[in-house]
Amino acid sequence: MKKILVSCACLALSLVLISANKKDNVMVKENGVYIVNTTTLGKDVIGYEGPTPLKVYIKSGKIQKIEFLENQETPKYWRAAVNHIQNKWDGMTVKDAKTKDVDGRTGATYSCDAIKKNVKLAVEYYEKNK
Repeated sequence: MKKILVSCACLALSLVLISANKKDNVMVKENGVYIVNTTTLGKDVIGYEGPTPLKVYIKSGKIQKIEFLENQETPKYWRAAVNHIQNKWDGMTVKDAKTKDVDGRTGATYSCDAIKKNVKLAVEYYEKNK
């Protein structure tokens, strides 16, 4: 009986260790660039019509670019938000991106706020998991 309990404990520990190392598909590293995808990370970050996922590209502690993913925002307002805010983080350090308040776009406030929240989530995730 004691051998069975020890075997079960070893199996349980192995499963815990394996699941801890399982990739969560939130962040990948390609050619020295970390890419943080907020699709699942920011699933509760809502713009005007729903989630506003994006990818944040980070190299050497600086944001290289932000890629906006498919969403359900009103196209007119989404374009206005993206056009206004898209390059605001380019070249910014991760530390600054966590604390700096980037101006949004009047008329697309919900979308801009969601973008800013997703960027903050992405850089916080990067810092904890790089």
